[in-house]
Amino acid sequence: MYHITIIAGARPNFMKIAPIIHEIERVKDEGALIDYRLVHTGQHYDKNMSGSFFEQLQIPEPHVNLECSGGTQAEQTANIMIAFENELMNNPADLVLVVGDVTSTMACALVAQKLHTKVAHVEAGIRSDDWTMPEEINRLITDSITNYFFTTSELANDNLKNSGVKDDQVFYVGNTMIDTLLKQRPNFLQPQVWQDLQLSDKAYIVMTLHRPANVDEEAQLKQMIDEIIANTKDLPLVFPVHPRTANILKGLNITHDRLHIVEPLSYLEFNYLVERAKAVITDSGGITEEASVMRVPCMTLRDNTERPETITLGTNELVGTNPDHLKPFLDKLFEGSWKQGSDIPLWDGKTAQRIVKALLKIQSDK
Repeated sequence: MYHITIIAGARPNFMKIAPIIHEIERVKDEGALIDYRLVHTGQHYDKNMSGSFFEQLQIPEPHVNLECSGGTQAEQTANIMIAFENELMNNPADLVLVVGDVTSTMACALVAQKLHTKVAHVEAGIRSDDWTMPEEINRLITDSITNYFFTTSELANDNLKNSGVKDDQVFYVGNTMIDTLLKQRPNFLQPQVWQDLQLSDKAYIVMTLHRPANVDEEAQLKQMIDEIIANTKDLPLVFPVHPRTANILKGLNITHDRLHIVEPLSYLEFNYLVERAKAVITDSGGITEEASVMRVPCMTLRDNTERPETITLGTNELVGTNPDHLKPFLDKLFEGSWKQGSDIPLWDGKTAQRIVKALLKIQSDK
């Protein structure tokens, strides 16, 4: 039996591992000698991650929650490492599979290697080249101690090869986040805010902002939101915010009759809004992927992106963090001349099948 421990530390990680788990269960039913243990590090506490979250996305409840939330970057890394070391020693695995770029990804990869357990990294090789982002440090460290690399793009393949990774360690498989999106698209749920604000298709804009560079600089945040309000004509702006950002906004007294600050939404509700929006304004990497696949115009308020394929092939544009740069993009949107986007290779809903096929081959080659 090939025992795989799968790590998830934050809500988006579960979207990425769900299709892998479904595929492991499918091949197992067909007689494959493979099994998994799902470990939630508890890195991010999220009240939306209740039992209904797992039910909605058909994700099994984790076998264990290490409950390592809170603390500084260093404290959290240390807490995850201590808890996961104990977990892995008590439940040995042949392989530890980590996803994305959160602190749990890096911390659990380190623990696994020190316990002489092979590591596979899903979403390996993506780079922003911005070392001020904790996620970029996590990516670099994880990829430097990974054995098997599952990638989303040719550029990620190139990044790994340029860093000395051998060809036979790299598996170009696509994007598991898109597996989940395509599977769940028929199940999107209309949120209450749709009725409350009397929204209609392509007649509102969705906003999300969470990166410290955008929300912690108060003058910058105010200027950016003022600029968005000034250049979005009469469209409602739907802005789901986490409490921390909400408190900053309250302190800045940012209010407008078209700006609707709402509670964080579930995955199915949020993507219902994105799919029907005229555009999305965000600083989230994952949302740029989903918007591109659903062909929704997307503006990224960052100076770099680790997902350039959403720009070269998708519907995303990199606006930057200077509020003065936003107006031309919004003008283009309202002129109706936004790019249409095209299919991104291997973002086809079959990524998990490729990953599990590769894992079984790795097992058989041992």
